[in-house]
Amino acid sequence: MAKFGEGDKRWIVAERADGTNVHNWHWAERDCLEWSRNQLSALLAQLPVLDGDGGLKIRTKTLDKLEGEAYVNIRKGKIIPGYELSLSLSWEGEAIADPTVKIEGSVEVPYLADENADEDPDLRITVRGNDAGPLERRLKEAFIARGKPLVLDKLRLFVRSLAAGGPAKDELEAKKPKLPPPASAVPAKTEAAAETMTTTMKAVQKDKDGFRTITMTEKFYCRARNIFEILMDENRWKGFTQSNAKISKEIGGAFSLFDGSITGVNEDLKEEKLILQKWRFASWPDGVHSTVRMTFDEPETGVTIVKLIQTNVPLEDRYGNATVVENTERGWRDLIFHKIRAVFGFGV
Repeated sequence: MAKFGEGDKRWIVAERADGTNVHNWHWAERDCLEWSRNQLSALLAQLPVLDGDGGLKIRTKTLDKLEGEAYVNIRKGKIIPGYELSLSLSWEGEAIADPTVKIEGSVEVPYLADENADEDPDLRITVRGNDAGPLERRLKEAFIARGKPLVLDKLRLFVRSLAAGGPAKDELEAKKPKLPPPASAVPAKTEAAAETMTTTMKAVQKDKDGFRTITMTEKFYCRARNIFEILMDENRWKGFTQSNAKISKEIGGAFSLFDGSITGVNEDLKEEKLILQKWRFASWPDGVHSTVRMTFDEPETGVTIVKLIQTNVPLEDRYGNATVVENTERGWRDLIFHKIRAVFGFGV
């Protein structure tokens, strides 16, 4: 067989952006570790376990550790997941009678693996510091009774999601042959379509080759200035993301989010109305920046609609992982907008 660029073109296997692995006929592997980190953080962080029952309040805090490996292999459209993970989740509890005393603990999952996918993993629930005090014992027992089933249920959701393809699921769906609708078919309005103003993820639209546009609309029960101020305040970012952030409030000023994973520059700022930024992940190819445009509309007092358009999001990162668009969407939804609601109580 001739090398590409040489010989008779009828015998050359040329590179094709649209068909390097048509219908996943060949073996393909997708690294899912970062996807797993985002998924498990969204599922497990800030979960209410007890809210006054027995005079106690308990909630999970953050996914503190995720180690190991996770991937999906695809052959002829068949998904074969593989994972061997260990993780640590922090939690906090208190007695309603004395909310000034906070007791912290952790949930350790030492072994979550595909070979035991049909079994619940072991959970090690501990209290940090003095685990022999009466309040500490009550909180630990309450977490075992109420928190353990909740955590196991979320882990089952993660396992099912990874088994369905994880970050490659959308790619697999896109490659399925699609039949044209009958000529008489008329799209029907559904209740879900009528609620697109609430936590809506619109279809990813094609931009220039190799890039996509993300469009999203979110509804918050607060004033527009509240959301604007939170997104531009590095101390509040640190609070609801549990990560380091540096944010300039000036046009032309730089920002850094999620411990430096995201960086950019403010291109335009209009208080309570507009945030326009150049924005990129550290894992993107050098020189690639997207444009994030967020507008804030308050159709009635105490109700704010945030519309986000992010253009020029690359399909792949510098390592060849084709999950950039999905991870970026999920990050906005689960790690930013949903966390703002959870921490600041702006409802959905």
